Amino acid sequence: MRLRKKWWARPELEDSPLFVAKPHDYCGKWQEVFGNNNDIHLELGCGRGRFLSEKARLNPDINYIGIDLKDEVLIYTLKRVQEAEVNNARIAALNIQLIDGVFEKDEISKIYINFCNPWPKDRHKKRRLTHTKFLTEYKKFLKPGSEIWFKTDDVGLFEESIQYFNESSFEIIYLTYDLHNSDFKYNVVTEYESKFTELGMKTMFLIGKIK
Repeated sequence: MRLRKKWWARPELEDSPLFVAKPHDYCGKWQEVFGNNNDIHLELGCGRGRFLSEKARLNPDINYIGIDLKDEVLIYTLKRVQEAEVNNARIAALNIQLIDGVFEKDEISKIYINFCNPWPKDRHKKRRLTHTKFLTEYKKFLKPGSEIWFKTDDVGLFEESIQYFNESSFEIIYLTYDLHNSDFKYNVVTEYESKFTELGMKTMFLIGKIK
């Protein structure tokens, strides 16, 4: 679905201290952005911010960064974070393919990837956020022993992602093909997840840990 251009979105984002306009400028300095030394968790493709704002609300001693590409989406993320009245979340506009140089070695403690584009065609699979190309990039800034939490409703993407994690020297420490009927107790539901679970969608989930 093509988003209608919101010309007012970028000025409104830039008026907020919660928005980071030039994330590459803060490589190695993200703890200064938050004003503390707490662990930093990163959501890649934060959508409209339900997951990000709820995580920040539930875990005030952890800092959260949400990244997405479109101002038209991030403006809703900003409103969600503002409504949650949290000070441990920031948002940034970025093409995730350009994430190199945004974070320094060992700067991030956990990554969340929720319902990313499955890119089903073979020629597009390297664009998947769980592809070995990206997993190798993430390892440059994840702390040793860090985890990536990955959710999807696409079986093909999920099963090929299992291969990607194994090929990239991640240990899969949790895996389920039906998250909502599993024993996992720490799920925070996204907007997409809420909508399609009601339609009978099953959410697949895994945790990959750096060996």
